[in-house]
Formats: sequence, structure tokens, C-alpha cells
Amino acid sequence: MKIVDIKSAVIGKSPIVRIVSDEGISGFAQAETWKPYLKPHILAFRDALIGEDPTLVERVMLKIRQRGGFKPWGSAVSVIEMALWDLAGKAAGLPVHKLLGGKVRDRVRVYNGSMRFPFTGYEPQDYADDIVKMMALSEGFTIIKQPIGFHSAMKREVPNFYYGEPNASPFHGALDRGPVTEKGLKHFVDCVAAMKEVAGDRVGLALDCGPGWMLADAIRLARMLEPFNLLWLEDLLSGDYTPWVNAGVYRELTRCSTTPIHTGEQIYLRQNFKDLIESHAVHVIGPDPADVGGIAELKWIAEYADLHGITVAPHGTANGLLGLAALVQVSATLPANFIAFEYTTADPEWWTDLVEGFPSPIVTNGMINVPDRPGMGVEIIADRARAYLSPEDHDFFD
Repeated sequence: MKIVDIKSAVIGKSPIVRIVSDEGISGFAQAETWKPYLKPHILAFRDALIGEDPTLVERVMLKIRQRGGFKPWGSAVSVIEMALWDLAGKAAGLPVHKLLGGKVRDRVRVYNGSMRFPFTGYEPQDYADDIVKMMALSEGFTIIKQPIGFHSAMKREVPNFYYGEPNASPFHGALDRGPVTEKGLKHFVDCVAAMKEVAGDRVGLALDCGPGWMLADAIRLARMLEPFNLLWLEDLLSGDYTPWVNAGVYRELTRCSTTPIHTGEQIYLRQNFKDLIESHAVHVIGPDPADVGGIAELKWIAEYADLHGITVAPHGTANGLLGLAALVQVSATLPANFIAFEYTTADPEWWTDLVEGFPSPIVTNGMINVPDRPGMGVEIIADRARAYLSPEDHDFFD
């Protein structure tokens, strides 16, 4: 089997890749939403991969892996990797989890991820009200993660939250940083207390906190939050679109905190997780398959983390329905250090009409059943998706 073409199209807000083989089988994958600029980066690999055997995934990836980078630039490589696995699974007539060694669980746990309600305020009662709504969702999430602090408008909407000035960058992930005031710290903790008053021990509560915190403030915050038994504090120091790791600084935070410290969604490749894992710089890592280099890369990192007593909660907020399918497949194969992955939904909503293969409902009691259909377990319905192609992408499914 040979690759005869690599195509990319933007459907809605997401770059999609299609790897076409000479046997009429295609593999599909989806990059994170909001990255339409990745299309030319994906297509830049086309000539290098034409003629390769797509079922030899690692051999193909060795040709392009060094051309990626930290989020968002690793996405172009990652999305090709996932499309290769989809194609290889279809060619073998097997679900991708069997190509990765087989599932060790029949259901995978997810947390709310992209399922969030708009905040109208950032006071403790607003957070309490939001938890009530989150716990009432039919998905029955057993873990809920809330954006707060620098990972929310709290930094701007709460007067005197911190001493710095908001970043004027127009881009998502702009790094607002600065020392937090005593008032800001107390406000943050009051909001967490309000959420825990509602949630109790019925659901696990995790917080997406930054990045943006100074180390001393992060240590103070982590200690103040210890009574609340949180699942983790995410990306306090770096994360999201931060193109560095700073494992040594994270280690200083982690060694001072019994509240689990989490990071990793922006990191590309196993080599860049090495210091975090080997120095026990965090308690939880959250690689994203659409940014880290793909699903096999994520599995390798999770296995290595397990050897070091570190848990894994893969990121995936905006990876769309094809990204959701990939997360289900790889998470089914991860070791016992797997907590849950970040649930990702259709964006825009009409994407639900373009993909078949998911159970209905997709999530029950916070879990998704692992499918045994070939490839990633889902298919794009080409006849429906054509209506959403731009004129320049009209031949994507041809």
C-alpha cells in the first residue's frame, strides 16, 4: 500500500487531513479548532510522504517529526500521525487500539472539557451556580474542571486581582502574568470554597488556573487550597501556548504542595516531557494528541510517566469529533495512571451530522464506551460534509 495524496481542508473552524492510499482507503484526522492557518503546514509535508506505506506509521513519522514544534506548530505533524493510524486500522480491519497493543478498559472516563456555560460574573456565587448546572448535565460527569484565575476573565473582571497589566495580544493564549494581590488570592479561594460547598465529594473538582502565576504566589495558592481535596491545579506557571517547560520551577511548586500540580498540553514530543517526568516536577501531565505528536507519542509518554508515579489526564478541549475518536482509542490503551481525558464536542454543532460511529448518547455516567469498528471507529459522511467545503477545497473527498 502506498500514499498517493495528502489533502487538507478547513471544515467549520478545524483543519482536516485526508491521507489517500492507492487501495482506495483513506485516513482522516482533525486538528484543534481555531487553527485554520495550519492547512498550508499540513500540505507542506505532501511531497515528502507520497509513495510511503501508510501502515508503517513510525517509518513515515520519522520523515517529518522533527519539523514540528510546541503548540500550535506540532499540530500539523500530529494530525498526520492520527490519520495514518486511522488508515492503518481500516486497512487491517481492526480498531486502532488493537494496533497500539489493545484496550485495557472497555470504557474511558472523560471530564467536561469543552462543555462549559458562559460566565456572567466571577464572584463565588457565580462559580457555585455554574457547578450546579455542570452537575445537572445528562453526561453525568464525575470530574469537572473549571477555568479560573489567569485562565479566565477573572484576572480582568475582579478589580485588583493582580499587580500586572493585561496583555494586549489579540491571540488566544496570550500570556497575562504578574504577582497576585492578597485580595486576589482570597477571592480565588472563596470561589473554590463555593464550588466545593455545592460539589462536596460527589464529583472531583479540577482547576485550570493559568498560566500566569509567579512561583511564590502559586505556592501560596496551592497551600491555601489543600483543604479542598482538588484533583489538580493546571498550568499555574506555563501551559496552553507557552513554548517552554520550566521543569525546575514546576518542581519547586510541586514539592511544596499536596494538591496535585498539572501541566503539559502545549508540549511537543516525549523529549520535552523528559525533565518533567524524571525530576518529578509535576504530579499530573496532560499531553494533547493533536499537539504532542500523535497518539503513539502520547501512549509512550503516559507509559513513561507511570514508571515514575505520575498520573495522566490528556488534554483535548477543542479537538472536535475526529479528535474525540482518537482520544477514546488511545486512552483505552493507557496504563492505570490514566485519570480521564478532556471531552471535546462538535464545533460548530452541525459537525454532529457529519460523523457516524459514536454511540448515542456519547457520554453516559461520565464514561464513553470504546468502539471496535476499524480505524478510529468513526467516519466522515462525505456527502454531507461537501456542503461545508470552501470552493478551493471542493475536491477534498474526490
